[in-house]
Amino acid sequence: MKKMKAMVLALCACIVMMGCNNLAKGTTIGAAGGAILGAVAGKLLGNTAVGAAVGTAVGAGTGALIGKHMDKVKAQAEAVQNAQVQSVTDANGLQAVKLTFDSGILFASGSATLTATSKSALNQCANLLKNNSDCDIAIYGHTDNTGFKNSTAEQSAEKNLTLSRQRAQSVQSYLLSQGVNAAQLRTVDGQGQTNPVADNSTAAGRQQNRRVELYMYASQAMINAAEAGTLQ
Repeated sequence: MKKMKAMVLALCACIVMMGCNNLAKGTTIGAAGGAILGAVAGKLLGNTAVGAAVGTAVGAGTGALIGKHMDKVKAQAEAVQNAQVQSVTDANGLQAVKLTFDSGILFASGSATLTATSKSALNQCANLLKNNSDCDIAIYGHTDNTGFKNSTAEQSAEKNLTLSRQRAQSVQSYLLSQGVNAAQLRTVDGQGQTNPVADNSTAAGRQQNRRVELYMYASQAMINAAEAGTLQ
């Protein structure tokens, strides 16, 4: 396993140094070992383990076509209001797209009820998902580690976990109400305060940690199309 991790880290470093686009990254990762190696790469890159359950290794040509397709998806996603958009790697080593919403944009403090202003961004997000029906979706809610009044640290952590799940479910429900196919929404969950992206000791850091992340990644249908050479 140590040798595999070292190989993946070396591969990732080469990719960054070469300044590859998603097409090249898909080719490189696909050629480097498919689904198993991709799963390790995804964890080392710090991304949530999202991805279709692929039974066989994803080859270089498949990864290349999916990388090119996801470039287009990312370009569309960048038009979504109040969303931070970036390319990430899924559990199969394939390119995916991550949209991050500051939870303060979507919800009032301590609430899982969507605000009126949040719905404009989520309407755009719903259209994005409907226009990319070959993408599977994962939604994760996150909180900072702020405690609850009259609660122990353990009780607060559990309440934050519940709140994060409720917020992810609120986003799911709204997207479904706007016509997103339920079959696309593969994972909807909360991670509470367990996955911070910034320092919880500062107000700015806590704001970054209060977020909802939405991942668009290759469905089995997209992988099949790429393997057949028909994915555009």
